[in-house]
Amino acid sequence: MKQSMDGKVVLVVGGAGSIGAVSAQKFAELGARIAISHRDVPEEAAAAAKVVQFLPGEGHAALVADVSRTETLTALRSEIERRFGRLDVLVNAAGFTKPVPHADLDALDDDLIDRMFAVNWRGQFATIRSFAPLLKASGDGLIVSISSIAGSNGIGSSIAYCAAKAGIDVMTKSLARVLAPEVRVLAVAPGVVDTNFVPGRGADFNTRTAATTPLKRIATADDIASAILACATQLGFATGTTFVVDGGRSL
Repeated sequence: MKQSMDGKVVLVVGGAGSIGAVSAQKFAELGARIAISHRDVPEEAAAAAKVVQFLPGEGHAALVADVSRTETLTALRSEIERRFGRLDVLVNAAGFTKPVPHADLDALDDDLIDRMFAVNWRGQFATIRSFAPLLKASGDGLIVSISSIAGSNGIGSSIAYCAAKAGIDVMTKSLARVLAPEVRVLAVAPGVVDTNFVPGRGADFNTRTAATTPLKRIATADDIASAILACATQLGFATGTTFVVDGGRSL
C-alpha cells in the first residue's frame, strides 16, 4: 500500500533528467512538496521549470545548483531552508558520462577522469554533506543515490564511470552507518535505461541489450523512479543497501 508523503519535502538533484523528473512526479502524486535542482544553463532551467509546472500539488520549486561546485550546494541548502523549512528526502540523480572504449586507455585522459569523479562521486558526496544536517533534523531522513550495475560488473560507458559508480555503492554503506538512525542511505542501480543519458546510444543498442536481458526489455525511467519511491514508502527498515533494478541483466 502506498504511504502518503503529505508534509514531506523532497529534493531531486538533477531533477530535469528523465529519472529525476519521473521521481519528482511520483513523490508529488503522494503529496510531497518538491524541489528540483538544475545547473545554471538555459536548457536545463527550461527543462526543470517544465517539470515543476506539471507536478500535482503546490509549493514546488526549481532551483539552481551544480554538484561539482560546493558553494552552489550551500546556497541551495539555504534556499531550501528559507522556502520549505525542512528536508526529508534527497534523491541524488545528477550524473554525467561520455563513452570511452575500455581498451582505449589513452582516450580516458586525466581531464575526463577528473570530470567524471567530480560529478558522479564527489558531487554526490558533497550534496549529502551539504544536506545531512537538514535530513537529520527531519528525524526520518532518506538519501537515495543513483548507482549502476556498472559499479559491480565493470561494464559501462567508461572505466572511470564504472569506478565512480562502485564508489557510490561503498559511500552508501559508509554513510548508512554514520548517519543512522536519523537518516537512511540507499542506492538504486539500474542496468540500461531507455533515456538519452549515454551519448550515442540509439535504438539498435537498446534492441540488442533487451534481447540479452532475462526480462527481454531494458528499463524505463518509470522502473527506476518506482524503485526510488519504494525506498521511501515501502522499505523503511533498509539502509546501506544498493538495490539492483536491471531486469536480470547482471545475472
